[in-house]
Amino acid sequence: MSMYLPKHFKNENLAAVHAVIQTSGLATLVTTGADGIQASHVPMVFEPGEGAQGALYGHIARANHQWRETSSTPALAIFMGPDAYITPSWYPSKAVMGKVVPTWNYVAVHATGPVTWFNDAEQLLSVVTRLTQRHEKDRPKPWAVSDAPPEFTAQLLKAIVGFRLEITTLEGKWKMNQSAAPGDRRGVVAGLKTAGREDVADIIEKASP
Repeated sequence: MSMYLPKHFKNENLAAVHAVIQTSGLATLVTTGADGIQASHVPMVFEPGEGAQGALYGHIARANHQWRETSSTPALAIFMGPDAYITPSWYPSKAVMGKVVPTWNYVAVHATGPVTWFNDAEQLLSVVTRLTQRHEKDRPKPWAVSDAPPEFTAQLLKAIVGFRLEITTLEGKWKMNQSAAPGDRRGVVAGLKTAGREDVADIIEKASP
């Protein structure tokens, strides 16, 4: 499993690629099985120190047949970073020749590798706890898994299945107007900032050749 990745869109900065994984709230887990391609949208925990390229942990509902039907082919986890629609009106070249079209700028990371599923309650509790700590840590009064009654938590853990995806291939794509003329890139940056999208504008400035 791989994505279309022209050389000028490829980001080989491992720290930047890891940052997208670590800051993405929701990812997509794609597998193939007896019923073909299946996908689930789930938050994941990234452990960069496991294996050669790190590992991803998460869980899905036990009622979701994806875990039962996954074949031995590699699984794919997709993480999306900032993205924005780019109007041709932001290109200065539009007024000169008119040969411009809209596009979409985005950051995407694909992590591929074998996936294993587990039902062990202790492992599941660890995954759920790490996910909760990650997303609650910046709240004024973080909620903890231990706040819920133990018997309630134990019952809920029986309704999920955990997974571990060991990353063997990691691809980072930063499609940020790198192939556009310098003047057009500056126009896009200005337009995005006016539209309140400084996050994408900043990436374009850093990704410019």
